Amino acid sequence: MCPTNVRPQPPAAEQIQADVTHALEEDLGTGDVTAELVPRTAWAEGRVICREDAVVCGRHWFNEVFRQLDDRVDIHWQAREGQRTGPDEAICTLAGPARALLSGERTALNFLQTLSGTATSARHFADIVAGTHARILDTRKTLPGLRAAQKYAVRCGGGTNHRQGLYDAILIKENHIVACGSIADAVAAARARAPELSVEVEVESLPELEQALSAGADIIMLDNFSLTDVERAVAITARRARLEVSGNLGEQGLRELAETGIDYISIGAITKHVRAVDYSMRLSL
Repeated sequence: MCPTNVRPQPPAAEQIQADVTHALEEDLGTGDVTAELVPRTAWAEGRVICREDAVVCGRHWFNEVFRQLDDRVDIHWQAREGQRTGPDEAICTLAGPARALLSGERTALNFLQTLSGTATSARHFADIVAGTHARILDTRKTLPGLRAAQKYAVRCGGGTNHRQGLYDAILIKENHIVACGSIADAVAAARARAPELSVEVEVESLPELEQALSAGADIIMLDNFSLTDVERAVAITARRARLEVSGNLGEQGLRELAETGIDYISIGAITKHVRAVDYSMRLSL
């Protein structure tokens, strides 16, 4: 899991380029027939305005859209990644060939609004638990093709990344336990198969928690535990493993849950139920 005390680093440039290339291909197709109504030599200026309270995220993708369309487009940002902004604040200004600005507007704003929406959601939940020991985690419930981008946005919003995929950490769930025979057998198999990876076990009861602790799990996920049972789990665990709470969690009761002393609260809604931030681009010739 990524630490929260360092400046978030975006995905590799190659990943961002690929994200943008795919997005432009699906939007432009054989060409922007409407932008071609504008003279090729026309030059335009523009600015992007945020219409609501938000956390800005997605500048790298926004810039890459116009770099791929026409590298003469000049962009100046007034807002940093991860910065809070308010209604009617200017986020950036642009200047360049009018055709490129018109053709890239929607794709660039799509990235900016989606990633800012993810960062804003992460910031909202992180603010609720601020001052407690708990960290807000994302999940693998991301938009297809945009996992690296959304997980970066979570970090920009003050959240922490869970595993990136099925390859970088072991998470043993109910079906894995059934297939392996027991929690102890599943953890033992994980240690033998990939000793360098952290091992997390999902449990649904306090007796299963005891089994996971005895097996030596690094992290234990408490699935749909009541607040009382979370408090008992914290006492039983006594820091022998890190504890994560999951299961249809929203903002109601989140602070009280964080105050139990747990380590992580995972919330799929941060990336799954993301609501786009309202941005608009205004151009002038």
